[in-house]
Amino acid sequence: MHEHDVIVVGGGGAGLRAAIAASEEGADTAIVSKLHPVRSHTGAAEGGINAALREGDSWQDHAYDTMKGSDFLGDAPAIETLVKDAPEEVINLEHWGMPFSREDDGRVSQRPFGGLSFPRTTYAGAETGHHLLHTMYQQAMKHGIQVYDEWHVSELAVTDHEDPSDRRCHGIVAYDVKTGTVEGFKANRGVILATGGPGQVYEHTTNAVSNTGDGYAMAYRAGVPLEDMEFVQFHPTTLPSTGVLISEGVRGEGGILYNEKGERFMFEHGYANNEGELASRDVVARAELTEVNQGRGVEDEYVHLDMRHLGEERILDRLENILHLAEDFEGVDGLVEPMPVKPGQHYEMGGIETDENGETCIEGLYAAGECACVSVHGSNRLGGNALPELIVFGKRAGHHAAGKDMKEAEITTGYTDECEPGDVDSPVEPGAVDTKSGDVAADGSGELTDPQAVVERTVEHERDRVQTFLDKDEGVQHAAIREDLQDSMTANVNVFRNEEGLKTALEDIREARERYQDVYVDDPSRTFNTDLLHTMETRNLIDLAEAITLGALAREEFRGAHWRQEYQERRDDEWLKHTLLRWNDGTPELFYKPVILEGENKTYEPTVRSY
Repeated sequence: MHEHDVIVVGGGGAGLRAAIAASEEGADTAIVSKLHPVRSHTGAAEGGINAALREGDSWQDHAYDTMKGSDFLGDAPAIETLVKDAPEEVINLEHWGMPFSREDDGRVSQRPFGGLSFPRTTYAGAETGHHLLHTMYQQAMKHGIQVYDEWHVSELAVTDHEDPSDRRCHGIVAYDVKTGTVEGFKANRGVILATGGPGQVYEHTTNAVSNTGDGYAMAYRAGVPLEDMEFVQFHPTTLPSTGVLISEGVRGEGGILYNEKGERFMFEHGYANNEGELASRDVVARAELTEVNQGRGVEDEYVHLDMRHLGEERILDRLENILHLAEDFEGVDGLVEPMPVKPGQHYEMGGIETDENGETCIEGLYAAGECACVSVHGSNRLGGNALPELIVFGKRAGHHAAGKDMKEAEITTGYTDECEPGDVDSPVEPGAVDTKSGDVAADGSGELTDPQAVVERTVEHERDRVQTFLDKDEGVQHAAIREDLQDSMTANVNVFRNEEGLKTALEDIREARERYQDVYVDDPSRTFNTDLLHTMETRNLIDLAEAITLGALAREEFRGAHWRQEYQERRDDEWLKHTLLRWNDGTPELFYKPVILEGENKTYEPTVRSY
């Protein structure tokens, strides 16, 4: 068994920043990741990092833009923490050697992004995430942080108390992809989940194949609520053939969207009369799909994004990577012709419920980055706010897990007195097929509390599960289940949603659960068995698809990224609250908690969100 003070699961932007912060506090820190850190999906982030750095800008303006972008479902303490800490963290990255793009006078460049009232997005060409990863990986090596790469973490080792708020996380269990062994990792101070998003729930996504929502699913099964999972961001500009992201930086620099008739539809059809292409992402994504659905799409599938008028010098200086992506995946030269783009799943605004210090309702368990929900983004994330979230809340989680004395959090976690029970009209029984098989908390007796014993028990449970997969020689393979799941989610839980489609998706998800009971692994080997790895990941995708869909069916309003055909208005009187699901002995339990709109010096009053 491996043992460290703090164990960080995931080696992307949030994981690296958390590990560095924990190490700064003197904790023996390790990263356990199924990918080498510099291969993490943060490297695909193109646009930039929002921070109020210049004269004329302020954290107050950044906070309001973020709250407005969230459609007033973000929590003020989280948003204000983000915008106050972001400038210092960006400057810190610059001191660590991150090669930000610069103006002629030497200042770090900042450009406009959708939904921002000031050009506050710092960037490094169109490869900001790539440079961010390498900059922080160097710091991790400088701190001597041990990295276990190509280890897939599959379960959390938590005590078996009946109430999740009484549980304690003592470590993790991971499968070594190189050798096929299953081993335990004991964490003396804390475990930080930083596993990225669940993009593989959908067929068309900007996310990497490795983005299977492992952290969400493990925390959910351990008893931590998932918050606001219905809010899935579909990025307006992805390449139709692959889902590869075309940065919002293209529109930030002045790129223009045209329909098949050559109309600049964001203005001409009244989707965003003031901001046009720089409206919030949910607004632009819906506009594009409306154009396609009303017969004005190019080849009835996509629209055009044109940056030719920016000129070759500016494009090569600030957007060169975009030229390569368009050429490699679509055969289009962005210098001489427009690029085809359409919306694709991009980001999960919801996630593992945490407070401002990254802590969950289970003692010793933290989350940061996309897999966490503080909630900064509410129902819609602004472009350029994901990367500051990684570094700000990754740092805070690392410090707190390592034992640093920090200000008490204002945001509560778990089922508290302020929560109210919820109900959803599902056409099928959601949750585990066998209500005991997926419950990490065992029998709920609370008898098993010794840290070593808790980890050892979880290791044995996971070894038995892996062996069961390998021993079976017939049944259904995970790929067939995953493909059908992705197709249903893409068809029924996409940008536009209705009750019939959501209920169809829940029926399909139930069928996927039942089929998964008969899943087997065709490859019997132990080393680099990607078939086994993907089979374990597919279990997580089923759990998360169900959480997203249950939340979408329960929320009877139109807010941010959540569009409901039957409810075409935001209903603040009833729905100014967070949707939460917790895994109660294998049965998803729905409840709500109020949004916190009271900030440090003001209360954010919900207004009509227009651009």
